[in-house]
Amino acid sequence: MDFYGHVIDGEEVESLDGARFDTVDPFTRAPWAQIALGGKADADRAVAAARKAFDEGPWPRMGFAERGRILHKLADLIEQHADELALADTRDMGKPITQSRGNDVPRAAHNFRFFADHARLSTGEVLPMDTGHHAYTRFEAAGVVAAIAPWNFPLMLETWKVAPALAWGNTVVLKPAEDTPVSATILARLALEAGMPPGVFNVVHGYGPDSVGQALTEDGRVDRITFTGESGTGRVIARAASANLTPVSLELGGKGANVVFADADLENAVDWSIRAIFTNAGQVCLAGSRIYVQRAVYDEFLSRFVDAAERMVIGDPREPGTQIGPLASEEHYRKVRGYVETIESEGGKLRTGGLGNGWVVRPTVIVEMPPDARHCREEIFGPVVVVMPFDTEAEAVDLVNDTPYGLNAMLFTENVHRAHRVSAALKAGTVWVNCFFVRDLRAPFGGVGDSGIGREGGNFSREFFTEPKAVVMQITEEERFG
Repeated sequence: MDFYGHVIDGEEVESLDGARFDTVDPFTRAPWAQIALGGKADADRAVAAARKAFDEGPWPRMGFAERGRILHKLADLIEQHADELALADTRDMGKPITQSRGNDVPRAAHNFRFFADHARLSTGEVLPMDTGHHAYTRFEAAGVVAAIAPWNFPLMLETWKVAPALAWGNTVVLKPAEDTPVSATILARLALEAGMPPGVFNVVHGYGPDSVGQALTEDGRVDRITFTGESGTGRVIARAASANLTPVSLELGGKGANVVFADADLENAVDWSIRAIFTNAGQVCLAGSRIYVQRAVYDEFLSRFVDAAERMVIGDPREPGTQIGPLASEEHYRKVRGYVETIESEGGKLRTGGLGNGWVVRPTVIVEMPPDARHCREEIFGPVVVVMPFDTEAEAVDLVNDTPYGLNAMLFTENVHRAHRVSAALKAGTVWVNCFFVRDLRAPFGGVGDSGIGREGGNFSREFFTEPKAVVMQITEEERFG
């Protein structure tokens, strides 16, 4: 099996104690690569390298154009190595190759291009004053960034964190999820090939508690922590960071709602609703796992939706025609299986789907589930959706907002007044109208409630990854003190 090490201070290295672990292909359920298994000592040397590179190295002192050339070169290399990166994520987590190759890799390259250009083109404020003074703002790199990434979109969400941090002159220590480590090492190799100085971008593999993750979140030399993952883990990270007053950006879980009004274009609504819950086998924090359909079109929508779900192709994620692969790990499969096996005992009915072979859960549609059941309240993170009817607009808004989460929501309507009215009423960080997962990287991304703290994207990433500074100058000689 191939070996993928940590990348620390410009070199790919073993762990200090030589420990390794296997990464498992969820489709074959067999190991396919070996990974350096890091611990607190490996995290320590990675932070030390990043700290030195920030305090003494050229990266924070480069101009935006010079940093941008390196980041654009990295984007070029990502595109040139697209097949290798896509296959790494597919083999690590079971994502269909058409999704990893057609979406994730291009988005990863775009993240570097966008943030390189955004940093270079960003403007500060000029604040003329009436007192013979002049004020303006600067945005200076914050320092060392610890980036802890999830396993569901490994490469894409790693670059979502790393790209803005680097573009603004920070140095980074990335801890990828232990279930999906390979693409992070490949990315770090490509960063060095692109000309990134040693210590600027480091990767350390390992676990969370009592391992790399905990060490990074408790290290006082770290200036920012950005995390995407489960809400409970986010709380642990926030507590650890608070001891050092380290700012955190937490993009956490979700229980996305999808509202289909009677005047919606049903063909469009079904198409996007299928993508919203079954893309990546439902392992998407933004997944539309609660569908509320106005009663007048409930039966027709449900019939079309179930038919589309049953036509989805389940199989080997390396095959181009596959739309649904296995879940990412045995542990996660067991979690999702628990929800599938308790549908009837919780009061619902299985309309289609259920368990498949291996770690596969077929596209699963539940009806008649009581609204207080776990399936309607908890983040399942699999291809499992509950479809429920509603009558009025006000009822739909109440149903959507009746959750501790608030990451995103969708609504389908041809009434422009309703679209604006309901979008404003929903408690969610992002609302999509008649679409799903369409992104503008200038827009804020994040959630409310149990879905996280803070926003990233565009100027919101600038605010988080920099220390904004006010500079005030006296420009006349008339006013003096003393």
